[in-house]
Amino acid sequence: MRKLTQLALLATVLVAGPAFADMKIAVLNYQMALLESDAAKKYAVDAEKKFGPQLTKLKALESSAKGIQDRLVAGGDKMAQPEREKLELDFKQKARDFQFQSKELNEAKAVADRDMLKQLKPKLDQAVEEVIKKGGFDLVFERGAVIDVKPQYDVTRQVIERMNQLK
Repeated sequence: MRKLTQLALLATVLVAGPAFADMKIAVLNYQMALLESDAAKKYAVDAEKKFGPQLTKLKALESSAKGIQDRLVAGGDKMAQPEREKLELDFKQKARDFQFQSKELNEAKAVADRDMLKQLKPKLDQAVEEVIKKGGFDLVFERGAVIDVKPQYDVTRQVIERMNQLK
């Protein structure tokens, strides 16, 4: 049965070969086209400015909690019971604060990312459509679906350039 399937597939390729010879094929890395656009790069800089202070606070909180944990591990058994309990309580509080603030930051960043994508997707779709139309491509594959491609068949840079021209 397997040989019959392989034979049928081979026959199909041989018969369809001439039809594919006239097709114009391209490859596009959709994600790269989006992320390498000027608008996405500007968003990344703006997001860094917007979320940077929160990220700095999170890192400081993490460092503080790590310091307390290190003190507990290194000398917890030598500490007086009230001092050790206070440090453990402080560590737990910092860990809770870290988790809460981290979750808030991740959610805010996700909302901002979705908003950016919502704004850029129509431009990207328009740029892709224009490049495909201008190039007269019959078939465009996502880059992830292709193992290897010659550079002349990759239209990602063209899409990025066209997207950057759109206002």
